[in-house]
Amino acid sequence: MYARLQPYRIETAQGDATGLLTGYFEPTLEATRQPASGFSVPVYQLPKGLASRKPWFTRQEMDTLPEAQAALQGKAIVYLADPVDALVLQIQGSGRVRVTQADGSQRWIRLAYAGTNDQPYRSVGRWLLDQGLVKDASWPGIKAWLAQNPQRLQELLWANPRVVFFKEEVLTELDAAFGPRGAQGVALTPGRSIAIDPGSVPYGAPVWLSSTGNQINLQKLVIAQDTGTAIIGAVRADYFAGWGSEAADLAGRLRQPLQMWILWPK
Repeated sequence: MYARLQPYRIETAQGDATGLLTGYFEPTLEATRQPASGFSVPVYQLPKGLASRKPWFTRQEMDTLPEAQAALQGKAIVYLADPVDALVLQIQGSGRVRVTQADGSQRWIRLAYAGTNDQPYRSVGRWLLDQGLVKDASWPGIKAWLAQNPQRLQELLWANPRVVFFKEEVLTELDAAFGPRGAQGVALTPGRSIAIDPGSVPYGAPVWLSSTGNQINLQKLVIAQDTGTAIIGAVRADYFAGWGSEAADLAGRLRQPLQMWILWPK
């Protein structure tokens, strides 16, 4: 098959061949079906009136305005323990969740991306860096700063006005062996799926990644199967690391130079 493909180096319109590689993962979380002691952070499905109001309420408005809260009434799918985990879930776009039901039984579900409030995405890590509050804007660095400044949690959360809404999916044993479905509609494979800007790289295209840095050295073939709000530009990729603690650590720290070649039919 590869004898029929020709590699082409991906460059920006300005001729730059070096871009940015970041990572993402599927969080694994605990939740309850109803609000409970230690579990009070709602994860919402699409709210009422979302289609008729563009953009919808910001994150801060959802927390403070009675009109927004009324539209969210009865729309919580589950409740998480940590608002930062909820933010991470929204940024990653999906998660596998062990839910404690009202009768005490437990079941695994997947929370899959359903839509957003149409507000702009703002990186809370960038917010911290711009104020000189941290030097390490990885998720471990952000959580370390919050541990020292818990009184500023709400301020940090509100720095990102975008909220992602979810839909619940059954997580069978087979489903659990794969990642969530990406924007292409195909289940993501850890270490082989990337998110790209579909305006520059088409879904389904085989792409050769070349990236060397402190977190990982990559010289490998991957498939463009997903996209994301922050994935903009030609030489830009988000590497799907999978799920679990190792994937979370890699995705949370990965930020290094990247070169890309697309394999195109001759």
